[in-house]
Amino acid sequence: MWLGWISAGVMAMMAGWGLDADRPTGGAEAAHAEAVARQGMVATSHPLAVQVGVEVLKRGGNAVDAAIAANAVLGVVEPMSCGVGGDLFAIVWDARTRKHYGLNASGRSPYGATRELFARRQLKEIPERGPLSWSVPGCVDGWEMLRTRFGSMSLEEILAPAIACAENGFLVTPVIGQEWQRGQELLSASPDTARTYLRDGRAPQPGERMTNRHLAQTYRRIAQEGRDAFYRGEIARQIVAFSEANGGLFSLRDFAEHTSTWVEPVSTNYRGYDVWELPPNGQGIAVLQILNLLEPFDLRGLGHNTAEYLHLFIEAKKLAYEDRAKFYADPEVEKNLPIAELISKPYAQRRRALIDRERAALALPAGDSKIGRADTVYLSVVDKDRNAVSLIQSIYYAWGSGLVPGDLGFCLQNRGCLFALEEGHPNRLEPHKRPFHTIIPAMVTREGRPWFCFGVMGGDMQPQGQVQVLCNIIDFGMNVQEAGAAARCQHTGSSTPTGSQMKDGGKVTVEAGVSEEAIAGLKAKGHQVSRGQRGFGGYQGILIDAEKGILRGGSDPRKDGCAAGY
Repeated sequence: MWLGWISAGVMAMMAGWGLDADRPTGGAEAAHAEAVARQGMVATSHPLAVQVGVEVLKRGGNAVDAAIAANAVLGVVEPMSCGVGGDLFAIVWDARTRKHYGLNASGRSPYGATRELFARRQLKEIPERGPLSWSVPGCVDGWEMLRTRFGSMSLEEILAPAIACAENGFLVTPVIGQEWQRGQELLSASPDTARTYLRDGRAPQPGERMTNRHLAQTYRRIAQEGRDAFYRGEIARQIVAFSEANGGLFSLRDFAEHTSTWVEPVSTNYRGYDVWELPPNGQGIAVLQILNLLEPFDLRGLGHNTAEYLHLFIEAKKLAYEDRAKFYADPEVEKNLPIAELISKPYAQRRRALIDRERAALALPAGDSKIGRADTVYLSVVDKDRNAVSLIQSIYYAWGSGLVPGDLGFCLQNRGCLFALEEGHPNRLEPHKRPFHTIIPAMVTREGRPWFCFGVMGGDMQPQGQVQVLCNIIDFGMNVQEAGAAARCQHTGSSTPTGSQMKDGGKVTVEAGVSEEAIAGLKAKGHQVSRGQRGFGGYQGILIDAEKGILRGGSDPRKDGCAAGY
């Protein structure tokens, strides 16, 4: 039923691209018209997932049904970025109750993971790859939490197109094909991973057809038996057996006791727009902190991507990320995180005094609270009733831990490497605790109604990218597509939640569309600046234009995806 239009549609899109892997990024040539629709729209990083989501909407499904279906397809076609071996976060606007709902579907460390264990092994930090980097995957439970509360279709209906895609094959798209090539050495290191993702020992080329019948079988089991197949059934047993055979710490208890959490989104008002994020263990409140710091400045008067504007943005980012390194952790374990204070306007006013408009800060303190590399997929869906879903899902690094458990067809994430091993750190490793998380969905409301549903993929780049997109729209008057295609700036080298400290002010990387004049101006203020081509994230967004009764979508030209509706 699903296969015919899926295969024909993606083949047509690939033919239209000419399989050109050199996609434009960060310049005027990348900006083009928004997608426009009246009934419903989907925006994400692969056109096949967009097609599936739109088709679900056309067949009577709602925004949550479409989001889960699209996410499942992304786990097939973009396996280095996401999948059921990873975690999920979402913000849902429910049109019936006129309210936001936040879902934290991130997993916890194994009960057997202790700082003492790592000390005995003389490890000063958690390895970035391999079995010690695992935390329990939360994606499948997240799907079920969303579906049972807001969905209208069965899990079998929702997962059917992804099963067809995995079983019968899909064409590898250009940007994803490049990432597949970059991961070939890592994929070759594990027999199960190589058997799943390589063909005759090599990564596929763009335009080559791939299948993943093991993943199709895993999806089919989940569709038929529900989320318990993953956490209490055969899938859990296979993962734990694989863990025991390969030096991991997973137990059946880790899976059986996994739960997702409904959380209250938090917000700040930026120039009349309420920007919503999820509270820690994610980094979403960094967006709110940066916006609070920037709000008093006349950014529009300074000009887009001028040295003066970029300097203020970079310095605000530095301040927010120093707080991120100190305060962002699992609130279920660390009970007194000062979240409300960190996103308050008075706190921003105090911290703003540390910004020198003429000089780059080489080091900054975290706030004195009164209370005490990566890849991802993002998708946005809005339906005819104006239910909206902002969903982000990831296995963290490209290919996560680098390990596929047996014949299950997916990589396990490496989120556990984001714990600190430092005694007393809020983000320190403890058994059954959520690590600091980078993936953050976002939503903007205006006068109590949903206005903009969006996100930016890319590890530490995510808050930076979200702020730049919002400023592009709100301060610089760009449309939804232009805001994501415009050249970006990235600052690296801030202190981290794993314990490393900022040195010499960090480094600034800019895309091709940033002028030489702006670069010179930044250098004059003491920034270390260079040009770059990768690592600037990937954006998707849908703006709800209530006045015209239409949806306006944008999709990042740095990725393979699109925005489309009906």
